[in-house]
Amino acid sequence: MTSTHSPARPSHFFHGRNRPPSSSALSLPPGSGPGTAWADRLRVAVWVVPALLIAYAGFRRRWMSDDAYIYVRTVRQVLAGNGPVFNAGERVESSTGTLWQWLLVAAGAAGVDPATAAVYGGLLLTAAGFALAGIGALRTYGGRAAVPLGSLVLLGLPPVWDFATSGLETGLATCWIAGAWLALTTRPASLVTSLVIGLGPLVRPDLGLVTVVFLGAQWLLVRPSWRGAFAGAGAAGALPVAYEVFRAGYYGHLVPLPAVTKEASRSLWGRGLIYLGDFAQPYLLWVPVLFVAAALVPARGSLRGSGGLRGPGVVRVVPALAPVVAGLLCWLYVVKVGGDFMHGRMLLPGLLLMLLPVFVVPVTRVGTLAAVGVGLWAVVCAGWLRMPYGGQIGPAGIADERGVYVRHNADPHPVRHTFAGAPHHLRYARAVAAAGRSGAPVLVLGKDGWVRGSSGGVTASYVVLGLNGSVVPLDGAALDPIGLAYPLAAHSERVGAGRVGHDKHLPAAWLAADRGVGVPPAGVSAAEVGAARRALRCGALAELEGAVRGRLTVGRFLRNAVGSWERTSFRFPNDPLLAERKLCG
Repeated sequence: MTSTHSPARPSHFFHGRNRPPSSSALSLPPGSGPGTAWADRLRVAVWVVPALLIAYAGFRRRWMSDDAYIYVRTVRQVLAGNGPVFNAGERVESSTGTLWQWLLVAAGAAGVDPATAAVYGGLLLTAAGFALAGIGALRTYGGRAAVPLGSLVLLGLPPVWDFATSGLETGLATCWIAGAWLALTTRPASLVTSLVIGLGPLVRPDLGLVTVVFLGAQWLLVRPSWRGAFAGAGAAGALPVAYEVFRAGYYGHLVPLPAVTKEASRSLWGRGLIYLGDFAQPYLLWVPVLFVAAALVPARGSLRGSGGLRGPGVVRVVPALAPVVAGLLCWLYVVKVGGDFMHGRMLLPGLLLMLLPVFVVPVTRVGTLAAVGVGLWAVVCAGWLRMPYGGQIGPAGIADERGVYVRHNADPHPVRHTFAGAPHHLRYARAVAAAGRSGAPVLVLGKDGWVRGSSGGVTASYVVLGLNGSVVPLDGAALDPIGLAYPLAAHSERVGAGRVGHDKHLPAAWLAADRGVGVPPAGVSAAEVGAARRALRCGALAELEGAVRGRLTVGRFLRNAVGSWERTSFRFPNDPLLAERKLCG
């Protein structure tokens, strides 16, 4: 594919009514224009220095979240030859970030420890994202001398430092967002740009919103022919669509299992607004917002063109507006679903998107004063402003997740979880180890003991899934009553207003019935276990078991794919007696 950016070779796919901007209009040739040597050094510094600072801050607060160890177990299963599953013999997609999971698999195949790759790979990707964002903003302003602005907002926020590592996919999201925007601002007519933009749903499903907005912006910039539009859509959708077909046939679901557990389509506006306030209020985010708004006055002149959406103005206006619209949509979605249980985490991609057009701003009197004001706020925020429940879980169920694991591990950098400061977790790990040494099929229910089962190996259920996946052998079953990696729990109905993403809890009777326990555990009646056992053989529950545990044949793959919509939306009462009546009649 050739691009209209090359005057010698017109594009075969993106030839349309309006030619896209030439790369020379948006590039940064050293020493060009008014660029003295000082200006050239400044243009480099405004994207290099923020990238180095976030790398330093992230390294100083390096850690590994429990949820990141969910990725690690899946990676270990792939490397062991058991497929992309959490438990061998049960096809469950527990990884929300598909692309992050496979990058960790690649690192593991190359001999790198997956946990180490998750922490330091995330840090490198975060720093790369800051660099790409700065370069993209410079090119949007035509390569003029600039000062950092939006990058200072992010550098001042402790949650940004925390999730620069954490082992989660946040670093990849930062790099992809900035890279996709840079591609949009420089080579919108390229099929490679379309392919990069299309990766959003594989980075995180909710980032599909960003993909849609950026593809719309690409269309406005290029205005391709029908042939070009289909080519671009094909390039953007090739990998996500192919993986969705695989997901539907292999796992039998349309989304990763955590999306089923967390009911990603529900509306909890009140809790979402609390989550937004929990992020904005402690850091006085309204202060940098005022400075950024003031800086937009001179920046607007740099972005303004002529001719509307069919003329040269589209070259600068659309790339500047697209990330703002995408960021607002991301925040709207996060608020709609009730936020998250980790302080600030789910709002960071949207904040980055909204700051991209002003990541750096041209050197003007107003822009420079705004940068100084944001810089002073960033120093105060980084040094003195903190959430009121540091190291704890707040009253709304939102946690200072890094602080919790620093405390639980008695370690300022808890990359390897020892839980030296959490005796209740240590008791559970010891119970699982004792069950494994027994040599008998065992069901471990939490930290207080275990009962014999007949399903083979060690089956253990614990609410802290990453820890559970770390202590249970790969040939055992690490389950969780919440349902992040246990399809039976994921498809149960919510039990109340628990923490966001933690408001399901499957009773022990279901685990005893599912894992073939003869004698009911303490506190569980034989009637409940019997009802659960009968319900598991009826209707949609029986079909769910076949979809995830049945032998994967071509016929099974096709049945999984055809029934994936209905299966994804299926829910049942978590009371075994009610479930039996509903499913078995």
